Amino acid sequence: MSSPLSTLRYFQASLLAGKALSPDETGELFLALQDEALDESIIAATLTAWRDKGATVDEIHSLVKIMRERARRIESRHPVFIDTAGTGASKIKTFNVSTAAAFLIAGAGVPVAKHGNRAATSSSGSADVIAELGVKLDVSPEKARACLDDIGICFMFAPHFHSLSPKLGKVRRSLGFPTIFNMVGPLCNPAGAPHQIMGVWDESIIGKVSETFAKLGTSRTWVIHGSDGLDEITLSGATHISEITDGEIHQRQITPADFGLESETIEGLSKLSPAESANLIRAILSNECESTAAQNLVLINAAAAIYIAGAATDLKAALAAASASIESGAALAKLHDLAKATNQ
Repeated sequence: MSSPLSTLRYFQASLLAGKALSPDETGELFLALQDEALDESIIAATLTAWRDKGATVDEIHSLVKIMRERARRIESRHPVFIDTAGTGASKIKTFNVSTAAAFLIAGAGVPVAKHGNRAATSSSGSADVIAELGVKLDVSPEKARACLDDIGICFMFAPHFHSLSPKLGKVRRSLGFPTIFNMVGPLCNPAGAPHQIMGVWDESIIGKVSETFAKLGTSRTWVIHGSDGLDEITLSGATHISEITDGEIHQRQITPADFGLESETIEGLSKLSPAESANLIRAILSNECESTAAQNLVLINAAAAIYIAGAATDLKAALAAASASIESGAALAKLHDLAKATNQ
């Protein structure tokens, strides 16, 4: 049997030659990357070669299947719920919009199985800001399930649900660019969310991610990328949407006008630390945010999820539901309830 080092050297050469990997080869490479005895330089070189070649749909699909099979899964009593995880690594860095939106969505009556990690290619990952908001990350799958079932929202910290090499994670953080694992992670929701909004860092990968969702199966999911480079639904212009419903893929664009809002610049909302992002999210949930742009950015992303999950007939009605979630105090209550439950 080949050693992990020789396996990585072999596949590095294959990737540099532009060779697409079969499902078996992808699995062999994945297992080799998990070896903690490997030197960081060979892991980095292999991931770089994979990035330069470009991951294929089959390679992404194969990795996701492996990750899903190895994951610690939870089964919710809710038939309909959603995840708002994205790939990170977008050119435009803002605060943690999808994390903030999760509390509005839950407050509007749509359960949220939020899946995420600490930052690998950004200043603040969803786990970083969730921890700043007082939610305990180190919870069991049983506790996460109870939160989802009883509160209507949970946070599943990726390292506690997926067995990946810490060294691989360290190398990913050191590279400074997204790898195939940025695409794979959000596709591996441990609760098997039937609906997702997945923001991606570049429009060029929307097709690959959408085709992977179609192969895996999803009730209704949006893969999104803003025209300004944001990996969220943007407030400053158009957002490209790839909708996957029961294996079929349809393309569309939406703008703030579809929600009944004016376009608005999002300057000044970028590169916030986890603590700064948490403070902004608290202000939004408390209906005390001084930035209309920040609040509207969260509102339209929450509204899209409410609409995708079938809890509103159109985007304007979904925006009204998201707004009511803030104004009624329901969104803030979801944060308080989740923080209390995870710290007991």
